Amino acid sequence: DGYFEQVVRQCRYSSKDLQGAEFIDSYVFNKVEDIRFNSTVGKYVGYTEHGVKNAEAWNKGPVLAQELGELERYCKGNAAIYYSA
Repeated sequence: DGYFEQVVRQCRYSSKDLQGAEFIDSYVFNKVEDIRFNSTVGKYVGYTEHGVKNAEAWNKGPVLAQELGELERYCKGNAAIYYSA
């Protein structure tokens, strides 16, 4: 009964110098990942019919520009907190 929707934002660090830092933003609907942004890839990738449609639209608009800045703002900006814990 009902629907399950989830957005998972992750920062992955491979070293303290942050050269290999990676930002991943995943959109999940009913336990199936529809679409993902990966800073290493530099764009959205769709995994379902709905996800492919959204990826095409989001890669053309201002949403992509915002996501491209999240590695610096969200991941690298919080890395000191991560490594101090």
